[in-house]
Amino acid sequence: MKTENGLLIHQHGDEGSNRTDVGRPISTGLGRWLPGIRVVREYKWAYARSDVQAGLILSALLVPAGMAYAEASGLPPIYGLYATLVPLTAYALFGPSRILVLGPDSALSPLIAAVLVPLAAGDSARAVALGGALGVLVGLMLIGAGLARLGFITELLSKPVRYGFINGIALTVLVSQVPNVLGFSVEATHLVPRMVEIARGVDAGLTNPTALALGLGSLVLILVLKAWVPRFPGILLAVVLATVAVSRFGLTEQGISVVGQVPRGLPSFALPSVRWSDLGLLLGSAAGISLVAFADTSVLSRTYAIRAGSRVDPNREMVALGIANAAAGLFQGFPVSSSASRTPVAESAGAKTQVTGLVGALAVAALLVLVPGLLTDLPTAALGAVVIAAAIGLAEVSGVRRLFRERQSEFWLSMAAFLSVALLGVRLGIAIAVGLSLLNFIRLAWWPHDALLGRAPGVKGYHDIDRYGSAQQVPGLVLYRFDAPLFFANAQLFGDSVRRLVAEAEPPARWVVLAAEPITDVDATAADMVKDLAAELRVSGVELAFAELKDPVKDRLERYGLVDSLGSDRFFPTVGVAVKAYVREAGVGWTDWEDAADAFRSGSAARERIPPSGELE
Repeated sequence: MKTENGLLIHQHGDEGSNRTDVGRPISTGLGRWLPGIRVVREYKWAYARSDVQAGLILSALLVPAGMAYAEASGLPPIYGLYATLVPLTAYALFGPSRILVLGPDSALSPLIAAVLVPLAAGDSARAVALGGALGVLVGLMLIGAGLARLGFITELLSKPVRYGFINGIALTVLVSQVPNVLGFSVEATHLVPRMVEIARGVDAGLTNPTALALGLGSLVLILVLKAWVPRFPGILLAVVLATVAVSRFGLTEQGISVVGQVPRGLPSFALPSVRWSDLGLLLGSAAGISLVAFADTSVLSRTYAIRAGSRVDPNREMVALGIANAAAGLFQGFPVSSSASRTPVAESAGAKTQVTGLVGALAVAALLVLVPGLLTDLPTAALGAVVIAAAIGLAEVSGVRRLFRERQSEFWLSMAAFLSVALLGVRLGIAIAVGLSLLNFIRLAWWPHDALLGRAPGVKGYHDIDRYGSAQQVPGLVLYRFDAPLFFANAQLFGDSVRRLVAEAEPPARWVVLAAEPITDVDATAADMVKDLAAELRVSGVELAFAELKDPVKDRLERYGLVDSLGSDRFFPTVGVAVKAYVREAGVGWTDWEDAADAFRSGSAARERIPPSGELE
């Protein structure tokens, strides 16, 4: 028995069962798609104090973070608050996770900016409309993918590629905010041109010392407090101190850029006003943003579900994230994701359910309605520091170091993904990162590990003769293991390997037995290759046989006609049975060490049963 979403849940202990009950199975009823209704109906009021307290603490981070990521996305900061309160409210109703904080995110900012900045061309109203349209497109894509049960697509990004992709985004985000901290603007949107323009601006003396002091001071304060007092809201303190400094000392007169007057009131419902031609330009970016947003959300959701001893359906998570994005787009927001920085804040503050997110959203709404003037003197240099701190926290360095130590091929794969994002842009980088993941999988299946097997004395089974130096091969038998599915890309490699082993066999090969347990599939191209190979070997007096072939794979070979072609007597349940069949049919002189040991034990037992001759009567 445990709790989830503030409810009592009975766990069924049947092995392999993941079913949980909240009065009834979680997979049925309206509560499956509207967990918020279940929370309201069965909420434990003992959690109310913790949820409200956590929500108020969370709101202190939601405001500066939301505004900072809106700025980084190429939008006016106020729209970051709209993209905070609306998704939080939507996810509280539709989200399956016990606690998960949604809103603008540092990983999405460069993807959004990459499409909004060039299309808006400095027109903030057009940027807002494009951002809303992008949010709606992302939402529709995620909802459709979730209903189609495509929650597995996050597995397209392997861990090395994900490391490289995240590190590329972190560097892009960091560099994008350096001009805000330095106090001047740049026109370039890609990483390298932006870095060059920043260097030229610094060399030309464009740096504003006051902005630099505010930005660096805020950054140092955030990082120090995060390291020494991680539960303290360092971002809030840095933003408050920077705002007070601007107001108290009149720093706007020294050229300090600030948020300025924000509109009073809540976001209104509005269909994004964009041209049909814009939608075509936004679709590619929406697909990439959808993948990244769901990848981050699913990982975070899974992490917190494991901590709670529960399970979250990734397809329902995808639908809920899609609804939150669509709602954000329809209420003057832009694409959002789960937050890896704000969710831990909510948890550490004592959050029990999604009521925490609702309280945070209400606090943001109260700010917009009652005291919007609090944000007027908030300097963009401090917002830049908030985003840079997030980018530093986003970077995955230890994981890349581990890859370098443990498997350098995956380290270089990670570096390739990193460079593709950093040098070619985030949108193209996403496509390349996914492509690299798939190519890496194909590479491993294309050139898999294989082994020539032998019998090592004292060791059960048949093993790689390169690893077991004492292993002996059965005379005239090539016992071969190929550790991958047989498909069009590796079929030729497999055939060439068998031919080479037959040519090198001494004494000459009479049988080739494929230890086929690792082979999980055989496609039509590979099946034709095996049929041709078997015929070629038979002309040379060599028989091809299979051992330990999985039943579904054997069924497929039957449909291909391979079982009839080779003969059903050439398929054996185990390698040992295949070896014994070969020894018996070929008549070779071979005594297995295990058979010899059995014979010795049998002989010893027989001798013990015969009394000495002197005792015979």
